[in-house]
Amino acid sequence: MNQSQSAFSQAGETKCQAQEKASCIAEKASNAAQSAKESCQEAGQQLKAKAQDATEAAKSTVGAHK
Repeated sequence: MNQSQSAFSQAGETKCQAQEKASCIAEKASNAAQSAKESCQEAGQQLKAKAQDATEAAKSTVGAHK
């Protein structure tokens, strides 16, 4: 293998490594986005449950004072 072929080979390997790294980064970003989405959904469900509990407590309090 001459020097030119060696340089092309090395460049090809470097390109593959860069593509693998980019793919890995993209996968990590996707996983982080999914995790954030799930966290937001869980927080929303907890907030909804607390609001419903507060509504029921207010209804009970108003009903008790009638």
